[in-house]
Amino acid sequence: MRILTRFFSTLGSLALTLLGLSILTFCIGRVMPTDPVLAMLGDNAPQPVVERARQELGLDQPIWMQYGHYINQLLHGDLGRSILTSNSVTDDIFRYFPATLELATAAIIIAALVGIPLGVWAAVRQGSWLDQTIRVICLAGHSLPVFILALLSLLIFYAVLGIAPGPGRQDIIFQDMVPQVTGLLTVDSLLAGDIDAFKDALAHMVQPVLILAYFSMAYITRMTRTFMLNALSGEFITTARAKGLSSRRVIWRHAFPTVAVQLVTVLALTYASLLEGAVVTENVFSWPGLGQYLTTALLNADMNPVVGATLLVGAVYVLLNLLADILYRLLDPRVT
Repeated sequence: MRILTRFFSTLGSLALTLLGLSILTFCIGRVMPTDPVLAMLGDNAPQPVVERARQELGLDQPIWMQYGHYINQLLHGDLGRSILTSNSVTDDIFRYFPATLELATAAIIIAALVGIPLGVWAAVRQGSWLDQTIRVICLAGHSLPVFILALLSLLIFYAVLGIAPGPGRQDIIFQDMVPQVTGLLTVDSLLAGDIDAFKDALAHMVQPVLILAYFSMAYITRMTRTFMLNALSGEFITTARAKGLSSRRVIWRHAFPTVAVQLVTVLALTYASLLEGAVVTENVFSWPGLGQYLTTALLNADMNPVVGATLLVGAVYVLLNLLADILYRLLDPRVT
């Protein structure tokens, strides 16, 4: 009975959050200082044509009727149509989002594998030169603008040294050669058995992934260090050391499990921020993902893709927070 109560409580919270998110995205589409009709028809369109288009889009109706129509479209998976691509926004998102998902997933894996051990190491060696070095590296990761590192990376490794491929997701000889199954180019190329296309896709991923991973790693390392310092000062750690346990066992079998529970939320929020925060990186590296799609739509006053992408990013945040709550209850027996 308690499990059912938790389930329906979580489901209700998710529904209310998504409802609020739909209201927010609807308001974004209406308060933007751009007339969607003029953006579609042009500033020199005749007034009768403008009025007819406004009626066809339902923009002449009261705001509450527009919102009701918007919700009805959402329930049917309809996010409108893009002016630039002339495609359904839903189809465009399914086309562009896997590229962003591929970048963010690779970046969060690298950031976690590097950042968590560094944070633990810095906490164990608190005050040492190693701790200070790690803290400086993390501070640089928080301070340096991402576009500066992205441009420097392209300049040094592509333009000067010539050891990295140029912008884009693939070389031109491999474009449209791999059948799209998942939308993840590295996965699809392996499924197709095209090793050359896989190597090319992997090479194009290296620079943007490492830059995103560096910024995420800086945050994960700092949070891990803070959590570990609190854990190592606990009485249960003093007791474990008094029993004569080795330092490795004290750190990884006693202190780290308490930290791992807290890191669930950190990793979930970091992953969500990568999915929505890769806009600059995608534009610098001409990566055809959701960030570049959103930027192009904004610059051309194409509001349906902007609203659709905003709704998607918000839904991702909600779902990842929900997943973090579920993992909390699975990993920590104290959470009831």
